[in-house]
Order: sequence, then C-alpha cells, then structure tokens
Amino acid sequence: MFKFKKRLRISSRLLRNLQHLAFAFFLVGCTPASETTFQFDATAVPSPEATSTPYTSRPIYKPGEMVEYIAQTGDTVSGLAGRFNSSEAEIFEANPVIPADASTLPPGFPMQIPIYYLPLWGSQFQILPDSAFINGPAAVDFDISGFVDAYPGWLSNYKAYAGGKNRSGAEVVDYVATNFSVSPRLLLALLEYQAGALTELEEPDTPYTLSYIEPKSHKGMYLQLIWAANTLNNGYYGWREGSLTEFDREDGHLERPDPWQNAATVGIQYFFSRNHAGVTYEKAIGVEGLLETYTKLFGDPHADAQIHIPGSLRQPEFILPFPRGRTWTYTGGPHTGWGEGAPFAAIDFAPPTEFSGCFVSDPQQFATAVANGMVTRLDRGLVVLDLDMDGDERTGWSIIYLHIATPNRAKLGTILNVGDSLGYPSCEGGTTTGTHIHIARKYNGEWIAADGPIPFEMEEWIPQNGSEAYQGTLSRNGIIVTASSVSGANSQVTSRE
Repeated sequence: MFKFKKRLRISSRLLRNLQHLAFAFFLVGCTPASETTFQFDATAVPSPEATSTPYTSRPIYKPGEMVEYIAQTGDTVSGLAGRFNSSEAEIFEANPVIPADASTLPPGFPMQIPIYYLPLWGSQFQILPDSAFINGPAAVDFDISGFVDAYPGWLSNYKAYAGGKNRSGAEVVDYVATNFSVSPRLLLALLEYQAGALTELEEPDTPYTLSYIEPKSHKGMYLQLIWAANTLNNGYYGWREGSLTEFDREDGHLERPDPWQNAATVGIQYFFSRNHAGVTYEKAIGVEGLLETYTKLFGDPHADAQIHIPGSLRQPEFILPFPRGRTWTYTGGPHTGWGEGAPFAAIDFAPPTEFSGCFVSDPQQFATAVANGMVTRLDRGLVVLDLDMDGDERTGWSIIYLHIATPNRAKLGTILNVGDSLGYPSCEGGTTTGTHIHIARKYNGEWIAADGPIPFEMEEWIPQNGSEAYQGTLSRNGIIVTASSVSGANSQVTSRE
C-alpha cells in the first residue's frame, strides 16, 4: 500500500463511483483544447508523504497485483504502463471507465494499476511538483532580474556571451529557461545549491559550475546551464513517456525510480545522477538537498502546485506548415524539440529544390502558420507562434518554428491567420546541413511529444517514431510517407488545396 499523509483506502465500489465522476470530464476533450477545464477536486487528493532517504522499500508485489494510484498532472496510460512495468491493455481492463482514446488523465483520478515488481525501486520522496519544473504558468509573474539583483551573490555581476549577444547572469538564466522551457526558479535553485550563485560573493574557481566536466564544449556557467536544462528535460520527459524507468548513477549504482513518482522529481534525480555519487546524491534528492535550497529561496513549492496539464487534453486543428497544394519533403521524423534527447516533440519539412545543402528558398515556398496565432518571440532562426494570443508562450498552446530566415519573416506581435506566411526555410539557428523547418509544440510550457497520446496531427497526417531520432513516418488513411533527407516519392507530403 502506498503511503499518503492520510492513508487512503478505496473500496471497489467507491473507486467505481469516483472513476465515473471523473469520466464525465473525459467528455470535455471534445471541446476546443483551449477551453478544456476540469472540476475534479484535486485539492482533496492527498499528496505523497515527504519521506527523506533512506526510505521504506516497497513490498514484493505479486505479478499483476492491483495497486492504488491517483493520477497526477500529465499522466497518460502509456506512461503509467512503462513506469509500473505493466501494459496499456491491463490498465484499461482494470479501469474500464477510461476511454480507449484517452489522452491525458484527469489529475486526481483514482485508479487500480496491475504492477509487476522490480527490485531496487528508489525514493518515494517528491522533490518538486511538475508545475514548478517547467517554464509554464507558474513562472509568468517571476521577475528573474529583480530576484537576482536582490541577492549579493556572484550571479548578480556575472556577464557572458550567450545566444549571439552579451547577457547578464539573470538574462543567461532566462535565455536557457525560455529555450528549454525549464523553470527559471529551478535553474536558480540548482545554481545556488551547487555554486552559491545567489549568496556567495566569489564565483567557484572552476569552469564547470554545475560539476559537469566536459572540456570541449561545456565550460562556463552558460554552457553548464544548457547541459543542466537538457539533462533535466531528458529525465522529466523520459519518465513522463514511460521510457526512462532506470538509469546508472555516477557511482555505478542502478537508480530505478519509484513507480508512483512524478516527472519533476525523476528529472531532478536524473540530473544529480550525472554529477553526484553516494551520500552526496542521496542528500541532493532528499529533504535537505535541492528542495531545502528551493524552499529557502522561493517558499514551499508544493503549497503552490498547479494543474498545468488538464485531463483529456486535445490539440487544436492544424494544417501542414507550408502553402496550400504544395508538395514538401518530410525530412525529419520525431526528434528533440530543443537540445538533445527527450522529448521527441519536433518534426521537419523541407521545400522542393534542385539543390542540396543550404539554399535560398523559392518565394512561393514559405513556412505557414498551422493555426491562428500571434508571433510572440523571435531569435536567430526562431519564430514562436502563440495560439491563445496573450503574448506569452508559457500559457496555452505555442508552436516553435526553427530555421526561419531573418529576411521577410513575420514581425514580433504580428497576428497571423492559419495559412499565412511567417517566413522562409533556411539554415539559420541551431545545427543543420540543409534548408528546412523544424516545428514543435508546447502546452502551458510543457513540450508535447509528436508521437504520443496527443499526436502532432496536421491535416490528419500523424507522425510515428522511428528506431532513432529523425527517423519515422507520417500516416493518413493507410498512406505512409517515410522521413528522409533525400527527397523522393516515399517521403513527400502534399498539403490540401
């Protein structure tokens, strides 16, 4: 039995009643995604007991034994199947009220999950709620520069060249937080925990601020912070999707996260497993570790936890990101939205050409808005389209376009209708060997996997993962195109007139 602050025992009849209550909210998934709301009382759902390491081990469950679980924000049946070493079919059978096409589960939804025991399940202590991990609604009112300037630490006087210009320490944190969509509060807490960035006057006498020693490409606070944000995301989204269920720590020990854990905690565990060992690792993920530092800086994160991913989330209707009636090449199957590794939130398209490599796109072959939206952020090669048009990509749906040429691209603040041009494919921004566009989605700051319970559907074309990043297919009504960097009939997609 999983321990809560108040032990929860759910009878089968009560479970069915609660599930039927929650089921009513699955039906809201038929409404536009921006209007999806849930009234299931998540505040009445007890949160996991704060137990520091060492902790009580889980019992040895019988194969397929039913255990109680309360859905957390962003949970999916496929993700839970991976985490509990179970299967989607068994979870659906144990919880018949869940629709077969369920996307995200309503937070607070009570479930029975068939579990298959594995030894060495890790800490049951939850470090941060998921809403405090991502750069989403909880970060909207946070003044990074004002916060850093209020402390005497070395970060307030730090300067670095980042993203094409000189930036202050606060601006570097904001830049990394924005690009990777990781909470700036979390990044500041890590800098303070490992390097005293806010309270120590002297910067550590090492180029490896966050203890990631990689001499060729990660020297300096800015590049260390990029590594940190990327590593945090690899852990967070790997757990969210149910693919990262164990990893080796720096000290050689196997870390197998507790099945009941949340994605933010596993993301942080994974981060510390890369640069900490033994008792320093155990402390970092316990009560006296990062959470203590975070709480001293920002207060109790669990007191302000938000539901940033509602149940039954659905993507709005999208068109393909190029002009009507045109044929482009599907050059990249699901791969990282930003950085390296998880999440596989992006896919790539390239316009037709007789040339290879980087070239100037035909004036008739521009990238288009997949839906109505506002241009909310511009950077080198980057255009961000905010679909709720509130001017903040951290709320609602936002679309990230990369490799958009600077000349003739849409201006900041421009409101675009679906199908309008936002710029031309290029090689600007990031690393690329040829002209194309990279396109990804976020909802309330969370990257959404292209191949998953909320597929990146465009004109009924649905992406599927390949065996590796950038591989994979698009399918519609039995027609399949295969991602390829070389244009051919099997990799071409034509948009509707």
